[in-house]
Amino acid sequence: MTIAVAVSGGADSLYALASLRREHPGGVIAFHARLKETPPEEDAVPGLEALCRDMGVPLHVLDLRETFARRIVRPFAESYARGETPNPCVRCNALVKFGLWLDEARRLGADKLATGHYVALADHPRYGTALRQGADAAKDQSYFLALTPIELLREAVFPLAGMLKSEVRQTLEAWGLPVPIPRESQEICFVPDDDYRAFLKGTGVRLPAGGPMVLPDGHVVGRHGGLWQYTEGQRRGLGVSWTEPLYVIGKDRSRNALLLGTAAQLPVNGCVAGELNFLVPPSLWPHELRVRTRYRQKAVPADVRLVGGGPDGMDATARMLIRFHQPQLPSAPGQLAAVFDEHGHVLAGGVIVKEP
Repeated sequence: MTIAVAVSGGADSLYALASLRREHPGGVIAFHARLKETPPEEDAVPGLEALCRDMGVPLHVLDLRETFARRIVRPFAESYARGETPNPCVRCNALVKFGLWLDEARRLGADKLATGHYVALADHPRYGTALRQGADAAKDQSYFLALTPIELLREAVFPLAGMLKSEVRQTLEAWGLPVPIPRESQEICFVPDDDYRAFLKGTGVRLPAGGPMVLPDGHVVGRHGGLWQYTEGQRRGLGVSWTEPLYVIGKDRSRNALLLGTAAQLPVNGCVAGELNFLVPPSLWPHELRVRTRYRQKAVPADVRLVGGGPDGMDATARMLIRFHQPQLPSAPGQLAAVFDEHGHVLAGGVIVKEP
């Protein structure tokens, strides 16, 4: 069996490569995908070439910049222009890392694709081979894979499934392997300094102008600079003086209005998600479910009801109606809702489209 390891230049993918090289001498190849323009000091290729040469592992460098811009960056900007809060990492995993990368791995003659994700694939007595949270709760990335089809994930290998981040760095040091790009990757890899406002202004996408800031009773308390600059639950940067702190509780796109409310008006009882991806058939789901609607959120108990779809089952019109057992912070359209069981297995994912 030949395993292709996707290497970014960071510690996690380097550990994946080195550990698999030790387990499967002669059965590992590496590839690095260029996804964006990179200054010379941030180019991982020279360091990866030296490391792979020392390990006796072939390295292939792929130029996917045009495809990445078309399939990930442009839709990201267009989603913001619609007043949504997109999660590009979720779509990148589904379309690029386990789409294009897996295709390239097969083209190179590999049977499996390995990455540095902190997730696990495990056999389950009811689900079959299923995606599960990684051992490092602080680094677990199962949420970001909830839109990736399970048949693609079953072609993957995740060497960091049982690892802690601290153990990865300690092991690489013990093996004498320098990390080509030692700093941690930023929140969105293609947005410099995580300044998405400045980035969006440079994409050429038409960004809508400002409009009124409105309280639930219709009182206008100010003007916003464009719905694309705000997200549900936001408090800072509103520029509004009021008798108590105000938060973004929603967006009325029909009249270009930003809806503000107090902390008491912030929590919601649920959300609706479309673009559904089932990693486990709904007929096999347990009674008790948990849902995450943001990465840094702990999965919370919720009821999930599936509606819509055609006569042959779920299709593009299907929706998940999610009701939290306890009110939660508002969910932003464009973000991901991921459904888990109580043991951390990912059951389904969907893109939040609106609040019920």
